[in-house]
Amino acid sequence: MALNFPNPSRSYDASRHCVRFWGYDESREVSFRVSGVFLAQLARDHALDEEHQLALFDQYREQIYVLAHDIYTDDPRHTYVIE
Repeated sequence: MALNFPNPSRSYDASRHCVRFWGYDESREVSFRVSGVFLAQLARDHALDEEHQLALFDQYREQIYVLAHDIYTDDPRHTYVIE
């Protein structure tokens, strides 16, 4: 598996209260989302608004990418969730 994250973009999903980001396995785009609750637990913080979640994602980006690598498998899933 050659999962990598060349594009640092991420976005807030208000309907699911999470941050979405994307990785690539060769030419295949792989969607991930990380829950706001998980982000708050990382920082031992309880603020779950959009601005705070995006800032926490940026702060813990490398650790989140490691977790994404850990849960990623080469199956046809549409989205992987870090909770």
